Amino acid sequence: MAREYEIAKSSGCCRTCARKLEHGEEFVAALLDQGQQFERQDFCLACWQANPAPAQAAFSVWRSRVPEASQPKPTFVDNEVLVDFFNRLADQDEPAKISFRFVLALMLMRKKVLVYDGRQGGPDAGETWQMHFRGGSQRVEVIHPPLDEEKIAEVTAQLGSLFEVQP
Repeated sequence: MAREYEIAKSSGCCRTCARKLEHGEEFVAALLDQGQQFERQDFCLACWQANPAPAQAAFSVWRSRVPEASQPKPTFVDNEVLVDFFNRLADQDEPAKISFRFVLALMLMRKKVLVYDGRQGGPDAGETWQMHFRGGSQRVEVIHPPLDEEKIAEVTAQLGSLFEVQP
């Protein structure tokens, strides 16, 4: 049986020239929607500047820096990238993407970026959480999929593998 959530990890090399990204080097990461899978592609700045076309096909794009060997590897990118990814998943109806969005909402709540206001519906009709971004008043609805703690941990780990910086 195929896994419900499939993530393709970054290779740590530039997608265009295949050069290994070096410690301390700035690069661009693009997240491409491949249906039931998100694929992360990293680009050195020279290749990205020469051909930024992948940005138009990307679900999300961000800049990062490969950490120095002596620095601990960061676990996630900044809140702005996570919020952008969360918002782009709003109209998705595939179960894996609904789960990604729900887990991102939990992460953003923990970071105090999203505020939980309440819920609507129930087990039969499907539960939806009502939320808003801190400092704003516009409501955000998040579908609460039927995930147990093990599946939430699995989705969290897979999101981590998408957004981690490859040395």
